Amino acid sequence: MPDPRAGATLILHVKVVPGASRDRVAGRYGDGVKVQTSAPPEAGKANAAVTKILAQFLSLRPSQVELASAPANPRKQFRISGLTPPQLAEKLATLT
Repeated sequence: MPDPRAGATLILHVKVVPGASRDRVAGRYGDGVKVQTSAPPEAGKANAAVTKILAQFLSLRPSQVELASAPANPRKQFRISGLTPPQLAEKLATLT
């Protein structure tokens, strides 16, 4: 039986900005977030970096953050596990 404290699988919309000067969650972007990474947009390097950046921001393990769609598009969806919708909303509320 699943642990109810573990949270659901949620989808987070992410606008990725590769080749930035630093790695960070830059703020809200529509109904999701904008993530800047210094990794280049080649061979999945930026996607892997964004996974780690999101995991750190959300206080999750990188294995709990997974690219769900649009690997070659700057607007992506990431599957987040281990958080409830209110917990995710609380984390996103810290962004401006």
